[in-house]
Amino acid sequence: MDIKQIQELIKFVSRSGVNEVSLEQENFKITIKTNQNPVYVNAAVPAVAPVAAAPAAPVAAPVQAAPAAAVPATEDTSKYITIKSPMIGTFYRSASPEKPSFVNVGDEIGTGKVVCIIEAMKLFNQIESEVSGRIVKILVDNASPVEYDQPLFLVEPI
Repeated sequence: MDIKQIQELIKFVSRSGVNEVSLEQENFKITIKTNQNPVYVNAAVPAVAPVAAAPAAPVAAPVQAAPAAAVPATEDTSKYITIKSPMIGTFYRSASPEKPSFVNVGDEIGTGKVVCIIEAMKLFNQIESEVSGRIVKILVDNASPVEYDQPLFLVEPI
């Protein structure tokens, strides 16, 4: 697989909305992961091939609409409750671009409060919280594709 084919594969994966694609050939393996994180290309190839695959990695990552709260990487997140996506679709933080976000980092939420919208098949589904607490971190960028059971928010129970 040459660099042109790798670049075309990356473009296809980013447009398709899938989370991860792995391709394995005789002496070549490539894994492309998307969704809010930069694309990662892992190649287990003879010594010459990684040099060719390296330029394909810097594909533009989605721009984050609002900065998320800084949760140190060493912090124990096990005390937080995760609100997960109940469906596959596109994640939106507000009802429309000119309206404010449903929730922001630091907001207190209660059971039944709308925290986001997920668009699936041209239907806009309001996602309600099933927990009470304070939003600690927003894990998904606005207008990003999400998978079923993908973490969306970290909530500190009150």
